[in-house]
Amino acid sequence: MLKITLFASSLLIGISLLSSCTNKGNSKTTAEKETTASDTLEYFNLRPKLEKEYGYSHAVKIGDDLKISGAVSMNDSGIIVAPGNMEQQMKNCYSDLEKILQHYGYTFDDVVVENVYTTSMADFIKVSGFRNSIYKKQFPTGTWLEVKGLALPGQLIEIDMEAHKVK
Repeated sequence: MLKITLFASSLLIGISLLSSCTNKGNSKTTAEKETTASDTLEYFNLRPKLEKEYGYSHAVKIGDDLKISGAVSMNDSGIIVAPGNMEQQMKNCYSDLEKILQHYGYTFDDVVVENVYTTSMADFIKVSGFRNSIYKKQFPTGTWLEVKGLALPGQLIEIDMEAHKVK
């Protein structure tokens, strides 16, 4: 009789432990699903035809976060605007970025990360003071990189960014 009681007790404890392990896993999965469900993805294409051709979306909003692909100085036909002119290409990049930010109700004040890729850091540094007119409250975090080349010949600068809307 003692052996049956010990066996039954051990069995109940084992089932209880297995059950609690399974419930913990289910709770975590449920929490993850709830988080994922609340973070809907909203895509935006500034130049739909070109972006489809090159295979990317210009921006995606995930909850309160906005991720924007690199902006370059080009028109809707994919022709480079202001070839050889770093300052104008930079201004054109910021103009496109502002259109995307505004589409979602964001401003440059909401930008938390900005990455600049340029084929000439020296030329970019000379005109980078323009950023003071863009970021009036606080500069975002970010990285500036000199690269060998960008997607198309003649592109001198590309800027990508991330923004966050505080509720």
